[in-house]
Amino acid sequence: AVKETEITGLDLFTEGRLQVLQIYRLLQWVHEGDKEQIEKMVNLGVENLINLAEPQDGTGVLHVAVSANNRDLVSFLLSHGAQPNIQDKKGRTPIMLAAELGNDTILALLAQSHADLRLEDAEGKGVLFYCMYPTKRHTRCLQLALRCQADVNNMSAQGTHVFQLMCEKASECTPMCLIMLDSGTDPNATNQKTGITALMEAAKAGSVQLVRAILKAGGHPNSLDWKRFTAVHYAAMGGFFEVIQVLSAYSADMGVINLEDCTPLHYAAATGCNPKLKNQEGSLPRQIAKDAGHKAAAKELRKAEKQQGKGNKSSGVGLMSDFWALTLHDWSNEYETELRQEIGDKSDTVTSEMFISVLEELKAPVEPEQLQTVILAHDKGKDGCVNISDFIKGVKYIKKPFLLSSYMPKKKKEKGGKGGKKKKGKFELPMPICTLPPELMPRRSDGGPPNFMIETYYNCSDISRFDHDHPPEHPIMNDSGWYMEKPEKIYVNINYCVKSGDLESLDLAFNQGVPVDVQDELYKTPLMVACSSGNYKVAQYLLSQGADVNACDQFLWTPLHHAAHAGQVELIDLLVNAGADVDAQALSGGTPLMRAIESSRPSCVDFLIKAGANVNAENKKEQNCLDIARAFADSRIIDLVKDKMDSQPKPKEAGKGKGGKAQKTKSAKEKVQK
Repeated sequence: AVKETEITGLDLFTEGRLQVLQIYRLLQWVHEGDKEQIEKMVNLGVENLINLAEPQDGTGVLHVAVSANNRDLVSFLLSHGAQPNIQDKKGRTPIMLAAELGNDTILALLAQSHADLRLEDAEGKGVLFYCMYPTKRHTRCLQLALRCQADVNNMSAQGTHVFQLMCEKASECTPMCLIMLDSGTDPNATNQKTGITALMEAAKAGSVQLVRAILKAGGHPNSLDWKRFTAVHYAAMGGFFEVIQVLSAYSADMGVINLEDCTPLHYAAATGCNPKLKNQEGSLPRQIAKDAGHKAAAKELRKAEKQQGKGNKSSGVGLMSDFWALTLHDWSNEYETELRQEIGDKSDTVTSEMFISVLEELKAPVEPEQLQTVILAHDKGKDGCVNISDFIKGVKYIKKPFLLSSYMPKKKKEKGGKGGKKKKGKFELPMPICTLPPELMPRRSDGGPPNFMIETYYNCSDISRFDHDHPPEHPIMNDSGWYMEKPEKIYVNINYCVKSGDLESLDLAFNQGVPVDVQDELYKTPLMVACSSGNYKVAQYLLSQGADVNACDQFLWTPLHHAAHAGQVELIDLLVNAGADVDAQALSGGTPLMRAIESSRPSCVDFLIKAGANVNAENKKEQNCLDIARAFADSRIIDLVKDKMDSQPKPKEAGKGKGGKAQKTKSAKEKVQK
């Protein structure tokens, strides 16, 4: 008997003709999922048929079942003696394919069947290389593989470390990288061909969280790749200031010169480097910034050039800009939480002795003599105490241009004196969510797409396949549909069917239980789309199916708003007769009549006015129908609106003016003429 750990695809390729024919037939049954035929062939076929592989690619039965995402079939094959460690000609095992597909249930099943997660493919890649996809399913596969002792420091034959490659995709896979760190991977994982470390890849991606985690796990901030680039170089290239700040807190060298004689300052305007160094092309950082059009950066670099060599040495206990002081300032901001935990929440002020002991315990990047300088700067009253908040802010020992707070955006001062009345602000329309959130678009119970994605109707009969020489078997009917394979289901947005007038697909959807007022991802119901696209026939059909004539979208527009805005008088007539509210107000306060005025369609305006629409209604900007008609300057519509306003009964006079005569109110005509 062959031991389970010894069985690989390389050992079990078919050789004889009978074996080849039987393994191909078995793979066909596995592909079709026919368990009865599989069991018959396993029992009656050649010896150990279930563990043989076809000779071309080395594919075995488990490879096919896993690729089909068929968990039941995988379980069935395992129960009949299929070995989980068989490898194809590329060295891939079934569990690697499951990890690549993100099928954590099949991966768990194979792991329970004692699959070896330390096997490597022909390129030296283990199962963790197959988990690097930014989905929750692949993350679960990674966690499961790590629990089953997968190699966290797997190195491919090309010299690529699994963690370094994962950090290369940090912009999408940061959570997976953090899981790898927690599982004990090497924080200094390096690509043997390029010398690029995991920390460099994380800095290149700008992932502050991952950079911080790698440094805390022991990553070296000053490692060099084969081009003498450091993590600071890559962070500067991407303009990731927060990453540079974290690296500085861990004593990263800001002045490293690469093979092109460039410091990080040549890639970005960062502090801590010599701004007078030139690269191989003889360019200063200021010249590079100027050529790139970054005037603000060039201005700061010009200042740095003037200050280079001046004022960088501390004198007494004054404000400093020494490299060690700046590093300590960055470190204190990075470790603020740990500092406060060690000191406690009782008071911000601590004794000098306690301050020294806490910094020594947290391994602060500072020498004892330098620490005494910091204490003297904070203890000018010689009380023997240090204020932790002042130390973290750095105001007592760091020059103002070098404080981290100087890089933060300044808060705008509020205008207006004390006790003054607040001016009434301009009306701002609240902006609702423009698309449905995922929780309001649940998939169907059978795993299908959301309800607004409907199955398209397909007439499976095909009259073109028959002719005089090959007539259909039925003498009268076209029965070709009985002899054709059932087509695959195709799902489309229900509102595409509305626009195209596909009543067959709509009828099929409603018969399958899809609500007639289902909203698509833009909150639009089929009736709204039918009205906005001017499809009278579809709108009539939807109303016969019970569509809500007063349904609202996210802007509180009803189907009547859409029909009026599109200038469809026939649809307006249809909706009003179906009970639509002619004075329904949208989010902005607009009515269907206002939308009709904006469409410049006199027929729509006239119909709505005759249907009883209120011409005196106002929107949130306090504009009535006449104001909107003036704004759109269509004389025909202005006449319609003012005639309606003038025909309305005038409001009762509240009082009389001087001389006992009643004051006359101006008519709409006078307003227009004025």
